[in-house]
Amino acid sequence: MDSAPPTVLITGASSGIGLETVVAAARAGWRVVATMRDTTRAPALRTAAEQAGVADRVEIRPLDVTDTTSAELCVASVVADHGRLDALINNAGAGHVGTLEIDGVEQARKVMEVNFFGVLTVTAAALPHLRAAQGRIITVSSVGGVIGQPFNEAYCAAKFAVEGYMESLHPVAARLGVRVSLVEPGAVASEFVRNVDVRSVQERAEKAGPYAPPMQAYLARTADAFAAAQTSPEAAAVVVETLTAEHPAFRCQTSDWARAFVGAKLADLDGSAVTGMTAEWVV
Repeated sequence: MDSAPPTVLITGASSGIGLETVVAAARAGWRVVATMRDTTRAPALRTAAEQAGVADRVEIRPLDVTDTTSAELCVASVVADHGRLDALINNAGAGHVGTLEIDGVEQARKVMEVNFFGVLTVTAAALPHLRAAQGRIITVSSVGGVIGQPFNEAYCAAKFAVEGYMESLHPVAARLGVRVSLVEPGAVASEFVRNVDVRSVQERAEKAGPYAPPMQAYLARTADAFAAAQTSPEAAAVVVETLTAEHPAFRCQTSDWARAFVGAKLADLDGSAVTGMTAEWVV
């Protein structure tokens, strides 16, 4: 009998929900391959793993989710070293605040490349091994993958695409023994948020012509929302619950607030409730 712990690969593990998920999964007994595009950012994760007493169950490897070769080589090396891959957690992503007339189409393509095609790239590399292990795929989405939010058009579009893709993949993968789940955080106080260049956004808002007043209103509303944000460990706990559940749900929110927010969309057949709500964010 194989007594080795199950192996999970986690993308975007240098900070925030990714970092906390690595530590929590290792605590839960998993062997964790923590990946990040730039491994010079690994010290924070190493320190957290050491402090949690799980450093021996955490490996750090480079992986650029936008690079097919990088994804294939990383996944292949994990399987070569450990003989199997039991789970993939797609966490890597990048926020963006802007709007089409200011940013243009190319910026939207960049956001889609990281947040949507990056998920597909790693998932494609992992799927043959997950089928062999009868494993699971968990993708960290967002409530922004359910409700479109002002000045987040490109980011929400990418997350909507992730949700649609995974919802469509779910029954196909299940037929082949692979469980697929989405985790939808709301506002989370994390490095992910800080990585959005707020100063640049504010400067662009000041120069946004007719978009300036609604953009400033949105930024003020968002600052209030993140003042009461959920913590990264709280969100990561839901990811690991989904990882370890015998029968994981397809869609999991990370807080009561996120459940209520997503629920508003799912009950809004004509879209008036949601668009009425988000319209108030820009006045």
